[in-house]
This record gives sequence, structure tokens and C-alpha cells, in this order.
Amino acid sequence: MPGSFFGRSLLILLLPLLLLQVVSAFVFYNRHWEDVGRRLALGLGGEISILVEAIESYPDGVERDWIMAQAHQNLSIISSWQEGGRLPDSPPHRSFGAVDWTLERVLPERLAYPFHFDTTRGKQVIIRVQLADGVLEVTVPRKRLFSSTIYIFIAWMVGTSLILLSIAIFFLRRQIRPIRRLAHAAESFGKGMQVVNFKPEGAREVRQAASAFLRMRERIQRQITQRTEMLAGVSHDLRTPLTRMKLQLAMLPKSDYAAGLRGDVSEMEKMVDGYLAFARGEGSEVPVPASLQAILEEVVEDARRNGADVVLESAVDVQITIRPHAIKRALTNLIDNASRHSYEVYVAAIKKGGTVEITVDDNGPGIPEAHRESVFKPFFRIDPSRNVETGGVGLGLTIARDVVRNHGGDLLLKESAAGGLRALIRLPM
Repeated sequence: MPGSFFGRSLLILLLPLLLLQVVSAFVFYNRHWEDVGRRLALGLGGEISILVEAIESYPDGVERDWIMAQAHQNLSIISSWQEGGRLPDSPPHRSFGAVDWTLERVLPERLAYPFHFDTTRGKQVIIRVQLADGVLEVTVPRKRLFSSTIYIFIAWMVGTSLILLSIAIFFLRRQIRPIRRLAHAAESFGKGMQVVNFKPEGAREVRQAASAFLRMRERIQRQITQRTEMLAGVSHDLRTPLTRMKLQLAMLPKSDYAAGLRGDVSEMEKMVDGYLAFARGEGSEVPVPASLQAILEEVVEDARRNGADVVLESAVDVQITIRPHAIKRALTNLIDNASRHSYEVYVAAIKKGGTVEITVDDNGPGIPEAHRESVFKPFFRIDPSRNVETGGVGLGLTIARDVVRNHGGDLLLKESAAGGLRALIRLPM
């Protein structure tokens, strides 16, 4: 079965149409050759039989020539006499068409003499009849045995079917176009792109689906807006007491107790910032065409300025529609995470089919395979060494995957050829 809805709908139209044509042609063909073809062959056989009987009754050469001349003039039968001729033992080559089948079946009903016929001469049919003194050769036009109505019927049937099929394809494409637009709008919205100039159209069921999509989009956007507004309030409410606590701690004399409190406040501030960064998502950034190579070079250069040993091995120069700042943040999170647990980081990007693959490899200890999915959960940490002092709160990989998936791609963790961990990003082009 075809994979597309258009292909399946077209198949539903074509199968009954082809079946109807085959059945009609078969029925007409049988009726045509059973009736018309048989009657034409019987008529020709009867005329040849009269000619043979006349020649047998008047064997004189002059009379025989007069009879054959009358047959030519009145019956369109060209005949010749082969004195003492004999038919070959084997019949001549035949084309095994409808005319051959009809003559072979019908002529014995009219001719009581041995005969051969040859239908390979184009527009003429030659029939040879064995008589006592020789062979009578009869040449008749092929159209006397074949009616062109079958060709006309097939031409009309195929022509009208093609016209009807063209009309059906035209209207079927118009019906499928709203479904494709709905699928494109849903895919664009799933990638976080703006869906503009989309309105329900097409059949009633398609309009219902489009209206349901628009209502779902409004609910999701309203939920995102409410969450962002709530987080803005949470950010303000939490930062104010944290700032007062930092000022009060700054006024205290230096002691182990004050240093511990400063560490706790710093940890709380980093955790709040990490949570807000994760919950805020990509904000209102609009996807735009951007150079992937330029983005990778900028991210790698920023990481080097921060002291990381990052090598940009290769970067395919392609234009993809993305949110540049969000992708930069995802790549920065991956590179920071890799440089925090290794000495060298290798970044590369290649084009593979309709996607772009970006790899971030390191030579660190890696992540056990059993935990490679768990590390994407918010605030998940494998061991106590991955704490705030080392620079993370367990949200870097979560934010990175969230950004990539909002672009219609995915982020996977694998073993690296450098001995550590490989972060593989797949983005659609």
C-alpha cells in the first residue's frame, strides 16, 4: 500500500476504474467476436463456398475466369487458380490473433474442402482451398473479417477514464492540501516556530482537526506565558531575600560560621539561577536562518576564553533555521560539562542526509550506560563530586536536550572515540 494519504486515495479510485475497464473490455470483446466476428467470417465462408461450388460445376477455363471476375467485381474477392496445385502438409505461419481464431473455428462450418489461410500479409487475408484439380487462392481485405468498433470502444473507454482520473486527481489534491498545511503547521509549532496565516479550511473533518490544533496551540502558549510570568515573580521574590542575606553576611566578621553561610547562600543562588534557566526555556526567541559553522566557532572561542581546551575538528557550512541563542546555550552547556570532567574536548559537525549531526567528545571518565538517560532528568547527579562547587546543579544536560528537542531534533549520549563521553546532537535541516 502507498504510504501517503494521496497515494491510498488514488489507489481507491484507480482499482474500481481499472476493474470496470477490464470487465467491460472482456465482455465487449467476447460479445463482439462471438457475434460480429462470427457473422463476418460466416459470410465470407459462404461466399467462398459458393465460388468453389461454381468452379466445381463449371470447370471450363473460360467459365472459371468469368466466375472469378464476377466474384472480384461483386464480392471484392480476388481469386486465382493454380492448376494441379497442392496445399502443403503444414499450415503457414499464423499470427494467432482474433482473426485467426475466428477463421479457424468458423470456416469449417462453410467449407467442406481442405483449406489454409494466411493472416500475416497486413491488410489482406489469403485463403487457399484444395479442390480436385488444383488450388483456389482467395484474397480478401482484412476489414471484411474485423470490425474497428473494438478500437473505437477501447479508445473512448481509455480516453474518458483518463479524463475522469485527471478530474479526480485535481480535486483530490485540493482536498489533501489542507491536511498537508495542518501537518506543516503542527510540525512548525512542535519545533517552536511561529505559525502564521494558518486557518481551518477543506472538508468538515479537516476543519475540525485544524480548529482543535489552534485551540491546543492557544492553551500551550497560554500555559507557557503563565509559567514565565510566575517564574518572573519567583525570581524577584527569591533574589530579594538572598541579596539581603549576602549584604548581612558581608558585614559579619570573618569566621568559619560566616564562610559556611556564604557558601550556602551562593549555592542557593546558583540553584535558583539554574532552575529559572531551565523553566524559562527558550523564551520568545524567533527561529531564523543561521550559519552552523559560525555558531560553532563562536561557542568554541567563548569556551577557550574561559580556559577550556576545545578543538573544533570540522564544521559543515550549512544554513539551518534555528534559535541561535538557544542552540549556543545548549552547546555551551555540553562543552562546559565535558571540559569540567576531562582535559580535552573535540567538537565536530557533519551533514548526514536531511539532518546535521554535531558531536562533542571528551577524554574524561564518561557516564555509565545505565545512567545515560537518567542524567537528562532535572537535578540528577551521578555522584557527590558533581556538586555546586564543580560548577553545576544537574540541569545542563536537561536544558541542552530540551533546546534540541524543541528544534525537532534529539540529543543522545554515547561512548567517545577519545575514551570519554560523546554528546550527539541531531538537528533537521
